[in-house]
Amino acid sequence: MWGVAKILVVDDQLGVRRLLFETFREDQHEVEMAADGEEAVQLLNTFKPDLILMDMKMPGMNGIETLRQIRALDRQVGVIMMTAYGDAQNMEQAKELGILHYLSKPFDLFELRERVRDILIS
Repeated sequence: MWGVAKILVVDDQLGVRRLLFETFREDQHEVEMAADGEEAVQLLNTFKPDLILMDMKMPGMNGIETLRQIRALDRQVGVIMMTAYGDAQNMEQAKELGILHYLSKPFDLFELRERVRDILIS
C-alpha cells in the first residue's frame, strides 16, 4: 500500500470540494479544502500539502495567480489543475509554472484517483 499523502483541494464549488475530500479520505490521505486562492496560500504554510488539486476558474485570485503565489513559497509541491474551460493561454502559463497534470471538468473520478496514485508513487 502506498503512503499517506497530504492533499489540498482548492475549488470554489462546495460540491467538487466535498467529492474530492471524501474520495481521497477514503484512500486514507489527509485532506484539507480551500474555497479560494487566498485560503489555499494560507493552508500551504500550515498544512504543507504534498499535492494540490486546484480549479482554474475561481473568484478573486484565479488558478494561475494562486499557482504563482504557491510557487513563490514552494517550488516542489505537486499541482494538478482542473478546468471546465480548455483555455490554451492559461494552460501554457500553468505548464510554465510546473503543474503535473491538467484535468478537464467534468472529470472522471477513477481517472483522477489513478493519476494521483501514480504521482504519489513516483
